[in-house]
Amino acid sequence: KLEGLKTIAVTTNGINLTRLLPRLKEAGLNAINISLDTLVPAKFEFIVRRKGTNLSSKATAHILFTNFRCLLYLQVNCVVMRGFNEDEVLDFVDFTKDLPLDVRFIEYMPFDGKYCCFEILLGQK
Repeated sequence: KLEGLKTIAVTTNGINLTRLLPRLKEAGLNAINISLDTLVPAKFEFIVRRKGTNLSSKATAHILFTNFRCLLYLQVNCVVMRGFNEDEVLDFVDFTKDLPLDVRFIEYMPFDGKYCCFEILLGQK
């Protein structure tokens, strides 16, 4: 812990969060941004390229997020993408309405290296 710091934050996909949280809290962590673009386990595994998430089950997520009440700030960031998860927006609202966190829906940034990927933008026609 460093004197004068008010916020120590981390952004994570949540895969190792349960295991690492006690040590992170000891180190002074008080804010978490969780990147969670889908509630469908198979889609989550596709995005992060590994199996397993503690966040796709509402019961597990509720227990996990409730344990974060000691944090100054907890937020879930969801990138909304046409053809991938735009049908889950209301599911996210329902999933998180009773949890101690904020959800931020973020528009997909249409860049893939040097090329633009406008067809995946939700707002594009």
